[in-house]
Amino acid sequence: MSIMVDAHDGPQALPADPPPFDAALLGAPDEDGDALFASPRPPAPDLSTAGLPEAELGPTGRPWPTLGDPPPLTDPRPPAMVIAVCNQKGGVGKTTTTITLGAALAELGRRVLLVDFDPQGSLSVGLGVNPHTLEHSIYNLLLTKDVAITDVIDRTGTEGVDLLPSNIDLAAAELQLVSEVAREQTLSRVLRQVKGDYDVILVDCAPSLGLLTINALTAADWVLMPLECEFFALRGIALLADTVSKVQDRLNPDLKVLGILGTMYDPRTLHSREVLDRVVQAFGDQVFHTVIRRTVKFPETTVAGEPITSYASSSPGAASYRMLAREVLDRCR
Repeated sequence: MSIMVDAHDGPQALPADPPPFDAALLGAPDEDGDALFASPRPPAPDLSTAGLPEAELGPTGRPWPTLGDPPPLTDPRPPAMVIAVCNQKGGVGKTTTTITLGAALAELGRRVLLVDFDPQGSLSVGLGVNPHTLEHSIYNLLLTKDVAITDVIDRTGTEGVDLLPSNIDLAAAELQLVSEVAREQTLSRVLRQVKGDYDVILVDCAPSLGLLTINALTAADWVLMPLECEFFALRGIALLADTVSKVQDRLNPDLKVLGILGTMYDPRTLHSREVLDRVVQAFGDQVFHTVIRRTVKFPETTVAGEPITSYASSSPGAASYRMLAREVLDRCR
């Protein structure tokens, strides 16, 4: 059985003569001609949509894909795939994406572990956990051997979703890990203990490109990059792409780019539509068809301490993340 995603609010026309755009901001090839992404870049999509009804186009200007059923679950299940949700710019929707994508994957029968790898503890707070009351956190797992990972993992209010929480103690880990042997692989060693217990592990990275983020990328199979549909966010993608390329080259050759996710998209503004269009033109099919729109529901879910898939199950935001979950599973086949 296949499902065809309903299309809503196709993109509005861009001005005939947009302002000049520096492609280097979006990760153009470097001086040697190599793409910043070590994994092969997909061919640019055919953006000439002449003749296609507007209703058949998604917000990225491309036709909505037809996605089959998610891959069946096998017995025994393979080790969990690790996805790092990463962008060094703060406020782009990393934590919201980690929580809600995890909940949507759990609805599809996946066993999910969410890893809060940000000293701010936003992921923990977003799931109703008070970071200040934690007896143990991921910090203890990184730097001590007297705490079992099973004693740190918490159940959440969402069925099928567990949490590895964090708090401000993690801020000290970056300095303390500097003198450790194989410091970039510390998180990988921690997660290795529970890969057999989950299908997907999502790591909510800190808004930086420091040692913690390098640890997350070294432990990951895939990297998902949320991108706020705002001009200054474009600059960060090139920096992140360069970091991903270096990690692929030096630490984790198996790391692959899962995709770029447009977030905080407002189709009513020319600016938002233009930024999304430029990202698609630069990165082609590495941009997810799903786009996350601005909505007041997301801040409300943080206060409620639950994902939008349960807080406002029938909302457009919940539908978007369910679509993203299917795209993720389709790309990870």
